Amino acid sequence: MRSSLGVLRRCALLAFVIAGATAASASAHGRAVTGHVYINDNTSPANTVAAFDRHADGSLTPIPGSPFPTGGAGSGAVIGSQGALQIAGRGHYLLAVDAGSNQISVLRIRRDGALGLVRGGLVSSGGVEPVSIARHRGLVYVANAGAAGADYSGFRLAFGGRLLPIPGSTVPLPADAQPGDVLFNGDGSNLVGTRVGTSLIDSFSVGRDGRLTAAPGSPFAAQGPGPFGSEFRPTDPRQLFVSNAHGGAGNGTVSAFAVSRAGTLTSIGSSPFADQQTAPCWVEISHDGRFLFTVNTATPSISSYAIEWAGSLRLVGSTPFNGPAGLAPEDARLSPDGGTLWVVDSGGRAVSAFRVNGGDLVELPASPTALPASSAPFGIVVN
Repeated sequence: MRSSLGVLRRCALLAFVIAGATAASASAHGRAVTGHVYINDNTSPANTVAAFDRHADGSLTPIPGSPFPTGGAGSGAVIGSQGALQIAGRGHYLLAVDAGSNQISVLRIRRDGALGLVRGGLVSSGGVEPVSIARHRGLVYVANAGAAGADYSGFRLAFGGRLLPIPGSTVPLPADAQPGDVLFNGDGSNLVGTRVGTSLIDSFSVGRDGRLTAAPGSPFAAQGPGPFGSEFRPTDPRQLFVSNAHGGAGNGTVSAFAVSRAGTLTSIGSSPFADQQTAPCWVEISHDGRFLFTVNTATPSISSYAIEWAGSLRLVGSTPFNGPAGLAPEDARLSPDGGTLWVVDSGGRAVSAFRVNGGDLVELPASPTALPASSAPFGIVVN
C-alpha cells in the first residue's frame, strides 16, 4: 500500500512538473524574443535610441540599458521625415541621424540587441539637420533639411562600420526644399528624394562610383502638395509610391509612378489616388508588394490600399488608432515576417502596434508602448 501510494505521489509530482514545464514553455513561446525594434528618440542635448525586444505576441519590452546614446545631439523637437534610422552591414550596424549636431551615428547591434557606438562612428552629415538616410548595400545617402545646408550627401560604409564621405557626391538643394525622405530602389540603380517644402520630387540614376546623375526633367512636380513619405514596391524596383500630405482636410492622396532606368517619373493609371483622410505622411508596403499602408497623421488613422499588378491603387479602408488624442503618428515599419506594423507616435511619445492580415489592420491589446519622457521620436526600424 505504502509502495503504491509512493508511486502515485511520484506520478502526481511528475505530472505537476511536466504541466508546469509545458505552461512555462507556452508562456515563453508567447514571450519569445523574435527580434528588435529601434526608435530615434531625438533627445536634446544628447541623442539616444530606444531599443526593445519584440515578442511573438507583438508586445515590446525595453532592452536592458535602453535608451542608448548615439554620441550626437538630437533637436529635442518633433521632426517630420521618413527613414531617420536604417539597419546596415547585414544587420550588424544601426545608422541614426543626429539632427541637433548635424551628424550621423553608426551603432553596433550586439547579439542581445543592445547598441554601442563603433570606433569613429560619429561623422558629419555633410549638411545641416540630417533627417533621412537611404542605404543600399554599402552605399549610404543622407538628406539634410536645414535651410543653411540642405542637400543629399553620399557615403560608403567601410570595414568596422566607418562611414566615409564620397568626394563630389553632394547635391545641393534650395533653402526651402525641406526634404522629407530619401531612398534607393530595390536594385540600387535609382535614388529618389521628396521635397516637402516645394512639392517636388528629385530623381537620380546611381553610378558605379556612388555619385548621382539627375534624371532628365528632375526635379518632377508632385501630383499633390507636400510629397512626403515614399517607398519603392519591394517586388518591382520600377514602381514608386509617394504620399501627398498637404492637400487639406479629407483630401490626402497617394501617387504612383513608373521609374525609368534614367530615373524619369511617369504617372501610373489615374494617379494620384484618393486617401479620404487628412495628412497621409508615412508609407510602408507589404513585403509581397500587394498592399500599401499610409499613416494619416492628422486623423489619426492608417489607410490600406491594394496594389494592382501595373501599380494602380485601390483603397481598402482606414483603421483608426485606439487612443487618437494627441497621438500624431509618424514613421511606420513592418516586421520581417510582415505580420506586425509598428508606428512611432510622436505626440504620445509611444509606439503603436497593429496585427496585419493582408490589407486589414487590428491594433494589438498591448499597444501602445511608452518611449522615454524626454523624447521627440521619429524614425523606426525593425529586425
